[in-house]
Amino acid sequence: MVDPLRDPDDPELLDPYQARSLAILVEGARLASGAVRYGKVGRVGCAAVVINRENPLPSGNFGCALDGSSVEVASTLLQLEQTFADVGRAEAVVYASPTTVDEIEGIADDSGWYAVEELLTVVHRGTASVGSEVRRAVDTDLPGIVELLSDELVGNRERLSRWLGHRMDDPRCLLLVVDDGDRIGGFASGFAERGVGLVEQCVVRPARRRRGVGRSLVVSAAAALRSAGAHLVASQVDEGPGERFAEACGFVAAYPVTAYVRRVDELLD
Repeated sequence: MVDPLRDPDDPELLDPYQARSLAILVEGARLASGAVRYGKVGRVGCAAVVINRENPLPSGNFGCALDGSSVEVASTLLQLEQTFADVGRAEAVVYASPTTVDEIEGIADDSGWYAVEELLTVVHRGTASVGSEVRRAVDTDLPGIVELLSDELVGNRERLSRWLGHRMDDPRCLLLVVDDGDRIGGFASGFAERGVGLVEQCVVRPARRRRGVGRSLVVSAAAALRSAGAHLVASQVDEGPGERFAEACGFVAAYPVTAYVRRVDELLD
């Protein structure tokens, strides 16, 4: 029997109408999360945008939901280049989902933007409970979390520490850790607002991987977000291995997302 909520061309995904409705909710939460604590959410042309100088990660500086004519989208991409250059970003980032016009691929190519990542938005459907080894992070955990993040991402440790401190002070944000002796073995971060929860990051120390630590952190984050009032818990993962890991944690595929990037410093050549 055909599932009316699934895309007949790809039964693993939601149909376009369901996917768009879900993407509106998820992107609203992602924008709000990116704005913690000094960021701003607004519009540039026909795009929804978050700008946060304090957030060193792409999650605090991006555009999405480019909904307009081809001319409006092309003009918006040009405006976004200047917007991100003005706040000192090395590159401009746009996430294209079902809220973005179908023609974005061709428009982006013509405008010098490049598709760099194929992602999948997943929704939690399994049961979730907090693992016994998982606990809430405290201030003294920040150096250990920064160490893990710095190993995974190129960034300034002082900025990472300040950004994490902002999130620990915001009740909408979630930060969980697993101990590994006298250091942090792994952590997961999340965000919940207006009934929507996001599992945003999960990083595990290499020596602790493939032992169920990541799964315990992600499942615990989903449980904690539901306890915080989230009726919907979602995440974004890389296609392939990331998708399989998400499925093991109780998530199901919902809709694809493509990340487009424009190097802003190229504009100075």
